[in-house]
Amino acid sequence: MSKKRINTALISVYHKQGLEPIVEELRRLGVTIYSTGGTQKYIEGLGASVETVEAQTGYPSILDGRVKTLHPKVFGGILARREEEHLRELGKYDIPELDLVIVDLYPFEDTVANTDDEAQIIEKIDIGGVSLIRAAAKNYKDVVIVPSQKEYETLTTLLREQNGESTLEDRQKLAHRAFAVTSNYDVAIYKHFSSEAMDSDFRASVNKKQELRYGENPHQTGAFYGDFEAMFEQLGGKPISYNNLVDIDAAVGIMREFKDNEPTFAVLKHTNACGIATRDNVLDAWKAALAGDPVSAFGGILISNSTVNLATAEEIHKLFYEVLIAPAFTQDALELLQRKKKRILLRIKDFYTQPQTFKSLLNGVVVHDTDLKVEVSNDLRIVTEHTPTMEEIDDLLFANKVAKHLKSNTITLVRDKQLLGMGCGQTSRVDALRQAITKAKHFDFNLEGAVMASDAFFPFPDCVEIAHEAGIKAVIQPGGSIKDQLSIDACNKNTMAMVMTGTRHFRH
Repeated sequence: MSKKRINTALISVYHKQGLEPIVEELRRLGVTIYSTGGTQKYIEGLGASVETVEAQTGYPSILDGRVKTLHPKVFGGILARREEEHLRELGKYDIPELDLVIVDLYPFEDTVANTDDEAQIIEKIDIGGVSLIRAAAKNYKDVVIVPSQKEYETLTTLLREQNGESTLEDRQKLAHRAFAVTSNYDVAIYKHFSSEAMDSDFRASVNKKQELRYGENPHQTGAFYGDFEAMFEQLGGKPISYNNLVDIDAAVGIMREFKDNEPTFAVLKHTNACGIATRDNVLDAWKAALAGDPVSAFGGILISNSTVNLATAEEIHKLFYEVLIAPAFTQDALELLQRKKKRILLRIKDFYTQPQTFKSLLNGVVVHDTDLKVEVSNDLRIVTEHTPTMEEIDDLLFANKVAKHLKSNTITLVRDKQLLGMGCGQTSRVDALRQAITKAKHFDFNLEGAVMASDAFFPFPDCVEIAHEAGIKAVIQPGGSIKDQLSIDACNKNTMAMVMTGTRHFRH
């Protein structure tokens, strides 16, 4: 039969909150409850009768509670198929059938996050609980498994609406959730014990799922796994889409470089910054960022490292955009921005970036350390006769940060901490430079006295020569070409300064 009535239940949980309505329903249905330790005391405190596991097994909880339920009289009742032969064995050894198993594991991940005490961490590796979950899930044809506090409400509904009966579909869904819980738990433990940056095996597990309307395109399904609310508070707008998430990730990545700087605003389109500027106040930063490419800004992602005030909001409100991100909004600014119901407003809580990045590739996964290298003035090696001024060094570092977050091949042109033009995603570095110059001129920027950044070295002097003709006075690049001297000589010939960082910032 696909329907099974719950007559007995084993309960062993860490989190008790949400358990009370379950116990009430089990009492109403006349279900025999088995439990031990703190869970037993909690249930008895609710006025329910409990059969102790110790009385059933003939053994007390031992080894400071490390061994409580690991016994054939417990696991036999869970794993027995409800068939004649198995039921005969249960009777022979006086083992009760267990129809429902409720487990909530020790909080291993929370413990790791909150302490460095290895002894505490080790004690939060649940053994019995994981074993109970796996056993009950394996025998889902006959047993209901509730593997975590997240499923308490599901069980409560089942008990109330189905009067203590479960269908095969109910049990199978809960078994699926059970193996998700245990696999995630095992990955967390595995990662804690990992001592190498790149292990021999790739393991990743993220519990929280957010349904998306679709993937990158409407014909593709999509979902986000992660805790979006830990990083952002959504203050308005439609549900976040796949493309929104990709762009938000890029926006957070670039603004992380400027989060402690003076007011900075960036405008992104398809993960690339088309405008970014730093100014004395957030309104001027917004205006300067938008001026970098007001055409591409349409439908873009906007991000600030500073509070958005009413004056800035009034200017932003004139533009159609997808997402606006800031660490805070003044109340009057928020009220104005919220009038456009579909515009996504996010208060960023943390400019967090994963220390490692991975993606599916071919028939596997490729992993690497996230590019978190940030060059400072001490990293710069001046290789030309002409030395850049302090203002030029500031602009060079600014341009270098922006180039790091654009698709390769990329060139950025900057003056006074404002992106004037950029070329990205080009198959030729010369093409990237020409694109940057064309965009700058299209938006009426004079490039005289500007600086140029490249994400990788110049194999030939052509980029330097083209930059000189456009008015560029200083260049930052990683260096490393066997023909570096050709670009250095071109700079010297044209009284340009060049600094090398020694660090390439490809982005594919």
